Amino acid sequence: MHITPTLIKKRENGKYLLIIFDDNTKFNISSELLRVESPSADIQGHGGPKILVRNKTNVLIDKIEPVGNYAIRIIFSDNHGSGIYSWELLYDFGKNHEMYLEKYYNSL
Repeated sequence: MHITPTLIKKRENGKYLLIIFDDNTKFNISSELLRVESPSADIQGHGGPKILVRNKTNVLIDKIEPVGNYAIRIIFSDNHGSGIYSWELLYDFGKNHEMYLEKYYNSL
């Protein structure tokens, strides 16, 4: 599947990422989900187990930076900003938002 966003912006002072894709799919992805599932190596455990990130209910999106024409980097209010979010990953997060959050809350 090759999808690209037509709109990406922060909503509610950074509590959500609004993303609309070229197939007209629209998602509001919570900053909490984006932060706790960050694709960064330090969270995903490249070289070790995945890290369970806690206490990010109130984290906000501070800044969104483009990465080529395939992804964005998100800088959060807790200064985390090393994850690169591909279009496919963001689509997956949007489509499966509830499942990801439920799995996260169950693991806490």
